[in-house]
Amino acid sequence: MYAGLVDLPWWAEVLITLGLTHVSIAAVTIFLHRHQAHRALDLHPLPAHFFRLWLWLATGMVTKEWAAVHRKHHAKCETPEDPHSPQVLGIHRVLWTGVFLYVKEARNAETLRRYGHGTPDDWIENHLYTPWHKLGVAIMLAIDMALFGVLPGLLIWAVQIIWIPFWAAGVINGLGHFWGYRNFASPDASTNISPWGILIGGEELHNNHHTYPTSARLSIRWYEVDIGWLYIRILAALGMARVKKVAPRPRLGTLRPVVDFDTLQAVIINRYDVLSQYARSLKQVYREELATLQDSQRFKGLKRWLATDAGAVPQEQRGRLELLLGESTALQTAYAMRQELAAVWERSNASREHLLQALQDWCERAENSGVRQLQELSLRLRSYVLS
Repeated sequence: MYAGLVDLPWWAEVLITLGLTHVSIAAVTIFLHRHQAHRALDLHPLPAHFFRLWLWLATGMVTKEWAAVHRKHHAKCETPEDPHSPQVLGIHRVLWTGVFLYVKEARNAETLRRYGHGTPDDWIENHLYTPWHKLGVAIMLAIDMALFGVLPGLLIWAVQIIWIPFWAAGVINGLGHFWGYRNFASPDASTNISPWGILIGGEELHNNHHTYPTSARLSIRWYEVDIGWLYIRILAALGMARVKKVAPRPRLGTLRPVVDFDTLQAVIINRYDVLSQYARSLKQVYREELATLQDSQRFKGLKRWLATDAGAVPQEQRGRLELLLGESTALQTAYAMRQELAAVWERSNASREHLLQALQDWCERAENSGVRQLQELSLRLRSYVLS
């Protein structure tokens, strides 16, 4: 049997396979996701076309299809129109058959028309990459077998082909909306699978991404690692990329004596951090109040629903939550004022003056509420500064 042009031990072939798949991951997260789908950065034609060529060889994916399906996912997240929501379709279906959900949606002409704008439309895309997308993976198979031999080459190629469908279409779209931790109370079920975004190029930080979808950097907390962002910074240093937008990092300054327009703007910009801090405050109030209530076992397990919009609370939990709020004035106040604070940045048709007045009123009531956590949160709002 043909042995290939290079004779390597098995462990070297394993390392090469992991290296090749990591190039595919980098191409997906940098080119398809952050550059094409969300326009978070501009890429020089040289790395951009390298990624296009590599994706054609290693995955056979079409840029317009990938960007369109992903944009629709964001636009219709966790609804029946979402192409791959585990909250709607079930975790097992998305995790194990996510690639078929992607292929089905990629064949939807209306999805491509509505969400596929701005993707490559040059000669090579229209005459090679798109119409002959299966030819690329066949060429990669021939290259792998020529280099490593028939059987090793076939195995390396198979891993390359399976890698993106499993990790991107299955794990990210499945577990990334089902299991993990959340930095922000985004209006969907997105989660951060792991704070160390290395294996999947930083895409593990999925809750961060859904909170700030146009950010070129997916890491937020100091302990989070986004290796895709590292690659982008290297490309930028070489003049091969230009970052257009990154997620704001909250900055606190001197406490303002009054809530002014700068406070309002800083609060709106940092609204997801505000909601995250509010969630922590609600949990503190919950723990303190639970310790003072008789038969507190009745209310165990309600903590997770306190920072959730009322409409998203399961029907079977709503009665218990209403009973809890009825027995705790402090918790009822904190719970109600969360919705009022969120309304400050949700009133798209209100003037700046009306929004400022609403925020001023909220801070005044919070500081006079007698609830320590609300008082502390109001002081934090008055300390946000613009970056």
